[in-house]
Amino acid sequence: MLTTLAVENYRSLRRVVMPLRGLNVVTGANGTGKSSLYRALRLLADASHNGAVAALAREGGLQSTLWAGPEHVRKNRPVQGTVRTGPVNLRLGFAGDDYGYLMDLGLPVPHGSVFDLDPEIKRESLWAGPFLRPASLLVERVNREVRIRAGSGEWLRGGHQLQTFDSMLSEFADPERAPELLTVRERLRSWRFYDHFRTDADAPARRVQIGTRTPVVGPDGADVAAALQTIREIGIKGALDEAIELAFPGSTLAIVNAGGRFEISFRQHGLLRPLSGAELSDGTLRYLLWVAALLTPRPPELLVLNEPETSLHPDLLPALANLVVTAAKEAQVIVVTHSRPFRAALDALDDLHTIELVKDHGATTIAGQGPLDEPAWKWPTR
Repeated sequence: MLTTLAVENYRSLRRVVMPLRGLNVVTGANGTGKSSLYRALRLLADASHNGAVAALAREGGLQSTLWAGPEHVRKNRPVQGTVRTGPVNLRLGFAGDDYGYLMDLGLPVPHGSVFDLDPEIKRESLWAGPFLRPASLLVERVNREVRIRAGSGEWLRGGHQLQTFDSMLSEFADPERAPELLTVRERLRSWRFYDHFRTDADAPARRVQIGTRTPVVGPDGADVAAALQTIREIGIKGALDEAIELAFPGSTLAIVNAGGRFEISFRQHGLLRPLSGAELSDGTLRYLLWVAALLTPRPPELLVLNEPETSLHPDLLPALANLVVTAAKEAQVIVVTHSRPFRAALDALDDLHTIELVKDHGATTIAGQGPLDEPAWKWPTR
């Protein structure tokens, strides 16, 4: 389980060091940085697939995603530009009880290439325990060079140099000397993100699909029927029917298999025939998609949900909260939301760790967190 998330100079997240627990709710007004925090987590996950630099490019490049305010903010003084004293950097990292990892991205030294605006990975560190200390470092990458700490404490060369755009998480493997790196890589690759499921008339979730066992519903929800049937067969016994009854009393859900093609059949109280996926209301289909995502028989290390209450009627929020709390029994969960009724529904079921984001001189901060309240965190120098 992650205990700390740290982000520096990413959009409005000038410096955020956030404590995490099992079930975390990130909230705040519009524009306070909730979406930026969600994207920062995705960037960390992308590093395990060597996709962090490409993900930044899709957001407009490093220059577009960097903190846009002054390098040093002085309270009670007007905001104004100053001469930069430190290097341009975007830093992301996390720590848990067993391992921690961080990445430092910056601009390249211009050398006449058309890719001179591509960000470079300047530094990566992997350490043991919740705090980065020189003695706890296990694997370190400085510019292109990777080195590994041996059992005797001495540093060994990794064996080859990385490209400046390649992460050591995805492009370096040494199972004998650095098994911890492989462990952290697989953990990040298991992280699962769900944003807004499509429920429009042409949504993939409304179409009849060829069905195979699906323990993890896809991000577009096209395989929702197969995922729901998989939950029924190998998931928590009775959990699927309970989730339907809690949200729609008297209703039942079945999956029709017509020659290998799976289709939702949803029978509601008072109707003479069941409704197919194409006939369901947007809210009903969206709830079924969240059922498929949150009752997964293959829970991830970390499950991140971005505003799952969107387009759901308030009467469905207690049922959705019950799904989230159920998921948090098997996985660490971070929920990004600005819905007070949804937070209240979650709080009625579990002891929430609520993180409220606010803006201070344009920078995102955590409400009520002073310098002495944040978890211990230190960024290494380049």
